[in-house]
Amino acid sequence: MTSRRTAAVAATAVLALSGVGLASVPAVAHGSMTDPVSRVSACYAEGPEAPKSAACKAAVAASGAQAFYDWNAVNIANAAGKHRELIPDGKLCSAGNDKYRGLDLARADWPASPMSSGAHTFRYKGTAPHRGSFELYVTKDGYDPSKPLTWADLEAEPFATVTDPRMEGGDYVFRGTVPNKSGRHLIYSIWQRSDSPEAFYTCSDVVFGKDSGGTAPAPTASAPSEEQIEEGQDESSVEHGGHGDGDAATGAQETAAAPGPGHESRPAAARPEATRAAAPNAPAPAAGSGSGTGVVLAETGGDATTPYLAVGGAAVLAVGAAVLFGSTRRRRARGLNG
Repeated sequence: MTSRRTAAVAATAVLALSGVGLASVPAVAHGSMTDPVSRVSACYAEGPEAPKSAACKAAVAASGAQAFYDWNAVNIANAAGKHRELIPDGKLCSAGNDKYRGLDLARADWPASPMSSGAHTFRYKGTAPHRGSFELYVTKDGYDPSKPLTWADLEAEPFATVTDPRMEGGDYVFRGTVPNKSGRHLIYSIWQRSDSPEAFYTCSDVVFGKDSGGTAPAPTASAPSEEQIEEGQDESSVEHGGHGDGDAATGAQETAAAPGPGHESRPAAARPEATRAAAPNAPAPAAGSGSGTGVVLAETGGDATTPYLAVGGAAVLAVGAAVLFGSTRRRRARGLNG
């Protein structure tokens, strides 16, 4: 085989392998709010095949059971912080994803979590943990759950923000101060990854004091148990990339309690670089000290250029191999002729 032909084969092989890598770039960050319980989590806990509450029955009828087996993937892959631009009014709970359209049903009997104003510890199940920031919004006074949820229904500013909160028992755990409200409301969460443009969204129905939103009190929402989550994995179509709780691939581990209230998210420019690991024995930050990071989270995300950079690097390697092979052949030929 000539050196030119060998080089061509080598380049083709390397680029072919690069193409495989380009074709398989699954999203691997997933999760949902479990305190207060999100709509999708509540309906999954009731059972996608035979939910108990009228609201979850209607949601499954609208979306199908698969949407609730995929309870931890209400996302936009390329959100990059443009949540209001990408998600239209009336579709906040589904994040504009038709697969989850049942979550947008406007009704006052969604299973709800009791809520009180003041300090509250929030929990967000991170089935594939990653770096990122959480923002929590609550609906304005006068919110009407029987009407489609719009951005204007939410308070203008988040009442709780946190960047890279700690994990406990597979949950992101952080504290926030809930505004003074009464009756039925909704808490909307946005989890924006900082290691990729992907973002996740949840709607959690809550009741402050007595529920006056419907003719009869709505059922209390329950989060899925670890057993339910494990049992439903075979039915889920969500790709986790092997990133389970405490998985060595992600570096996610059990950590100390989350920092206290007062944490605020920082702009992207002020966040730690994605490749900077947290010190394993670092002391817990004091309350009000910014980031709650205490664990090395998964670093598998990237922007849209990542796979193409990989292909470009492979091509450079292939060309280099071809040049080296050709040079060796020429030197060998000169030696024989001399």
